[in-house]
Amino acid sequence: MVMKRPMVAFLTQLLLAIRSQFTRRALEAENLLLRQRLVVLRRKSSTRVRLRNMDRLLLVWLYRLYPSLLDAIIIIQPETVIRWHRRGFRAYWRWKSRQVGGRPRIDSEMRALIRQMSHENPLWDALRIHGELLMLGFEVAESTVGRYMAHRRRPPSQGWKTFLRNHAATSRVCGASRLPTVIGTKRTGR
Repeated sequence: MVMKRPMVAFLTQLLLAIRSQFTRRALEAENLLLRQRLVVLRRKSSTRVRLRNMDRLLLVWLYRLYPSLLDAIIIIQPETVIRWHRRGFRAYWRWKSRQVGGRPRIDSEMRALIRQMSHENPLWDALRIHGELLMLGFEVAESTVGRYMAHRRRPPSQGWKTFLRNHAATSRVCGASRLPTVIGTKRTGR
């Protein structure tokens, strides 16, 4: 009896190995048949194949699990599957790095009030407007006031070339001659 158990286990393993060989060959034959079917269908149809998002997702996951299947895909180009994969990767990281927290946004009325105060009082800075808003009872940060203030355009300052052209007639040449000077020295009493 003890002898039969290892023998039964061995025979079971042997039969499973033989069966897996047949099922693997049957699976390979089925795959070959399906590929040939796709070739025939592709020849028949002159229009482009329309894929749904689930089809794309399935093809991308199959590519992720078995990269060697990329050559077996007949209905689309292998570069297309790789492009879909990259697009999914970008979408995932865009979703992952989205901004979920931070300060709450202030309402549009507060922004309009800050902008109006900065327009009507051009000499006030963010600190002054912030103080006025606090006296009126509005709780808002000074940096927020600075962000929503109306920024006035100042005329650009002139460059060196323009400065020299404007003042060339009135400027004198300085430093052409050297004047010796006597520097007095302090005497210390000895």
